[in-house]
Amino acid sequence: MNVLSRIKASPIPLWVNLLLVVLILFMLPQAYWNYFDNQVLLDSGITIQGDPDQNVIYTTAGRLVAMIAASVLVLVTQNPAQYVVVMFMSAIREAQEGFIDPLYPMADAPVSPIVDFLVHVLIVAAEVAALVVVYRLARQQNAAPPPQLESA
Repeated sequence: MNVLSRIKASPIPLWVNLLLVVLILFMLPQAYWNYFDNQVLLDSGITIQGDPDQNVIYTTAGRLVAMIAASVLVLVTQNPAQYVVVMFMSAIREAQEGFIDPLYPMADAPVSPIVDFLVHVLIVAAEVAALVVVYRLARQQNAAPPPQLESA
């Protein structure tokens, strides 16, 4: 069964899957910039002055790739329990960014700090709503009686 068929047949609502796809699409360029296009980082006001800075940049990229991989896995499996972990991770990440970005704005930030904060509030609200939905689905799945094995 291909991924689109799994998504269509899944108990996970389409809007939750679409939210995760959007989150992946936000993380992909960030991982790319950290690995391959440090000019984007320089343009945003980040200074790269040696190995310690490169360590932080590549560590950030690696963590983004791990979050992307986990998110793609969840899209493929459509497993509510796995979705709980990914949505929890996403909500925590965005909630932190919601405070960090306005307090320490990038030099080329496209919006004011207050608008940045409000956008993050909306994103976190959507992630928490998705988390509640997949948590309920996972609980229902865990409450279902296990399949009976036939005796030989």
